[in-house]
Amino acid sequence: MSAPDKGAKILIIDDEPQIRKLLKVTLHAHHYDVAEAGSGEEGILQASMSHPDLIVLDLGLPDMGGMDVLRRIREWSQTPIIVLTARDREEDKIAALDEGADDYVTKPFGMGELVARIRVALRHVAGSVSEPVLRFGALTIDLAMRNVELGGERVKLTPTEYDLLKTLASNGGKVMTQRQLLQQVWGRHYGETEQHYLRIYVGHLRKKLETDTTRPQYILTEPGIGYRFAVED
Repeated sequence: MSAPDKGAKILIIDDEPQIRKLLKVTLHAHHYDVAEAGSGEEGILQASMSHPDLIVLDLGLPDMGGMDVLRRIREWSQTPIIVLTARDREEDKIAALDEGADDYVTKPFGMGELVARIRVALRHVAGSVSEPVLRFGALTIDLAMRNVELGGERVKLTPTEYDLLKTLASNGGKVMTQRQLLQQVWGRHYGETEQHYLRIYVGHLRKKLETDTTRPQYILTEPGIGYRFAVED
């Protein structure tokens, strides 16, 4: 386990005792410190008092909606939040991500997948502090110089292509909705009617970065939701 992961405190907000027990046992086995909350209000209180490194949040809570918990925590905290939910509709996933969730896992879930996503989220936070150069295998992005290299060779990008790549790579491992990307790259007034811009520019980037555009290594599609920049688990 890498240094940023070791001893990280994870808060589980879920009303199902069996789920909390399963998560606690598994996460302890991976050397995480675990706190639990069985309701939204208790989860908000613990998040404010114990300052966890990451939160696993169920959307179906008995006292208040998980989306409300997410919004309230996001009013004062940027702690990574992974939504754990039985709701598998794209609309619910998009809404959670747009409200500030970093990732989502649908129930029933595999513990291996959840632990991997936790590692990615924690590593993203650890590596997000004023890091001028991002490295992903053969791909290097120099944020200060606005320079991109692949296998030591410079990749020529348009300003928009670069801004889109920078936004995705700076949020490596995090699912980003189409609306989030459009507003961060093109501007706050862009939305659903401009989604074709995103598909076109992702296609341009893949042609310049991917060995096989049909099996992308870097920019992965989250069907119906958006994109994720791949990082190693």
